[in-house]
Amino acid sequence: MMDFRYILLMRHELLLVLAAIIILIVDLFTSNGKKTNLIKFFLSLFALVMFIGFIPAKSGIIFGGAFHGNPLIGFFKNILNLAVMIIFLQSDGYLRKSENSGKVGEFFVLIILTLVGMDFMISSGDFLTFFIGLETASIPIAGLVAFDRYKRRSAEAGVKLILLSAISSGILLFGLSLIYGATGSIYFSDIAEHITASPLIILGFIFFVSGMGFKISLVPFHLWTADVYEGAPMNITAYLSVVSKGAAAFIFTIIIYKVFKNITGIWETALYTLSILTMTVGNLFALRQDNIKRFLAFSSIAQAGFILLGIMGTGSLGMGSLVYFILIYVFSNLGAFGVASAIYNESGVESISGYNGLYSTNPRLSLVMMLSLFSLAGIPPVAGFFGKFFLFTSAGSQGYFILILIAVLNATVSLYYYLGVVRAMFINKNDNPVPSFRSSNTMRISLLLCGAGLLFIGFVGGIFEYILSISHTLF
Repeated sequence: MMDFRYILLMRHELLLVLAAIIILIVDLFTSNGKKTNLIKFFLSLFALVMFIGFIPAKSGIIFGGAFHGNPLIGFFKNILNLAVMIIFLQSDGYLRKSENSGKVGEFFVLIILTLVGMDFMISSGDFLTFFIGLETASIPIAGLVAFDRYKRRSAEAGVKLILLSAISSGILLFGLSLIYGATGSIYFSDIAEHITASPLIILGFIFFVSGMGFKISLVPFHLWTADVYEGAPMNITAYLSVVSKGAAAFIFTIIIYKVFKNITGIWETALYTLSILTMTVGNLFALRQDNIKRFLAFSSIAQAGFILLGIMGTGSLGMGSLVYFILIYVFSNLGAFGVASAIYNESGVESISGYNGLYSTNPRLSLVMMLSLFSLAGIPPVAGFFGKFFLFTSAGSQGYFILILIAVLNATVSLYYYLGVVRAMFINKNDNPVPSFRSSNTMRISLLLCGAGLLFIGFVGGIFEYILSISHTLF
């Protein structure tokens, strides 16, 4: 019999489902002309869900081992909730546009349902729960990407995502079936005891990494990323870049560490190669971009290469470094996307060249964008420097010094294109810069949160120490 302690293990999922039902009912009984009045109520409801999620709960296993809960998984779900809260705050102006005013409820529900899938995925203890959670998260995302359904490029992006996602899911599922055929179980703990370097296991592992590589945008499985990011609404692009990628990277790391621990030599070689390819290709393509969404898409691909660098550290140090980096990445990327979204909603400017002279008219937005890009580049003293420092430390603890050197060279290359945006805003002249405007209060709150996170997380040493301490609960 399930008592209250076990209910607490599923508090994130249950609260999100309850919130989605409430939003659906309220939206159903509200006329289209008044739905924008519901935005603040929906924001308050999700904020309540987010705060309740911070209630501490002990580790536990329910549903026969299919669902796991521990402090690290709970902390990561709170990171995802915080990221979604910031995205909701940044979406206020977008949802108040006349073409979107009747779709407020759908927007909140679709995002919350994808979050439910991600929460189940990262709590999974077997491949069936993992796959169901993955697909529960993936299907609504295609609807979100095509949310601007009357715009050709948004509809096109939605079709591309659903088709390529279906192919990648098929590849992933085929790999899981091979692993099941070789071990006779779908449970992580059982499979780990029977994993050997047999040809069938290795083939299943290759298909598994290929399927997950699509979700995390690893090279060479990244080709969909820029097109989908460019076609999707700005706030959905931010969601794909931060929440979707972060959740996929987290469960990928758990499975690598738990299930494939007996073939460490094989997966370390695979991740070593993928990390170099992903960092290098992402950086080289980012150099050529003028569209801000495509620019941030290739930037996020390069950041995925750094995430793999942290995974190479193995054990609690590798996991702690990964979670800490993703926490900082949330504030860095959402800060950049928030500024880009504010500018696009006000002026329609989506090109980096259109940011020329932005500081002269909108100095505060320019400052937040600069801090976000500095963090993504790893420039001290903003938080991104500390995130990459611990990733390098994690890889260095296992002796991957050549990989660290390649990563440092790639970080140096990234300085060029990140500083190119800063130069456009602060140095380049423009006779007709983006006009001065005042962002909505919700957008200002979200950017204030991002700025505070970028400035203070790196200097609060207790955050990394706490993450490192709870990483032990995973093993």
